[in-house]
Amino acid sequence: MPREYDPEYVEARRVLLDALEAIGNHRKAVVLVGAQAIYHRVGAGNLLVAGFTTDGDLALNPDVLDDEPLLAEGLLAAGFKLAVKPGTWTRDDVHIDIMVPMALGGPGRRSARLGPHGTEVARKAKGLEAAIVDNSTVTLPALDPSDSRTVDVAVAGLGALLVAKLHKLAEREPTPVRWAPKDGLDVLRILQAADFGQLGVTLAGLERHEVAGPITGEARLFLRRLFGTQAAHGTAMAVRASHEVENAATIAQACETLAARLLSAWDGALAAP
Repeated sequence: MPREYDPEYVEARRVLLDALEAIGNHRKAVVLVGAQAIYHRVGAGNLLVAGFTTDGDLALNPDVLDDEPLLAEGLLAAGFKLAVKPGTWTRDDVHIDIMVPMALGGPGRRSARLGPHGTEVARKAKGLEAAIVDNSTVTLPALDPSDSRTVDVAVAGLGALLVAKLHKLAEREPTPVRWAPKDGLDVLRILQAADFGQLGVTLAGLERHEVAGPITGEARLFLRRLFGTQAAHGTAMAVRASHEVENAATIAQACETLAARLLSAWDGALAAP
């Protein structure tokens, strides 16, 4: 990872660590996803656009969540406020989104049903199912040199992060006001960093998984549709996010080529006995 970071990104990491400390023993039930997880996994990559985010995203597995203490109590005691119901906690202008994979969140459209923790602490989100399967525990450091803290937390693997980003891009594609070009560039970061043989095997395994399988299969179709050509929507988002410092034709070609290579490895791993 780069040695210097945007101040807002440094602040986002500080507040994320505060939130992870505030939830205490419930940390065993969360997996870091989103941009902070991607940048931790892939570092700066080959792009001139620095990794940047102003929030933190946590996927919550209700199957390993204890009944006590209440999640909300720990967060409130640490100065967080439930800014948007359900699931968006805020402190110092940094949002921490707590999300439960749609397949595990119980009935209803948005609120995750978490027993004694209630229906406001987390929201349901499609595309995070793979993160519950594909993750590993890392030591996550602060980015401020004056902050020596580290927190051990599960971080989603590249396969799960790719699945989640593809679902996010596909969900927002019909609604231009919700487009976030950085999401397209984050997919390219993952593709640039990947060992395609290994990632193809991981994704094929996720597609065969009882819980993660359906959304991973959809993500394979999204990858082909969103990045399979230089004119595809995801490719266009990556170009838009990097237009001031990267050559548009180079970025578009990279998206198409790398997506094709991963799809070939993924399809091959699915076909293997």
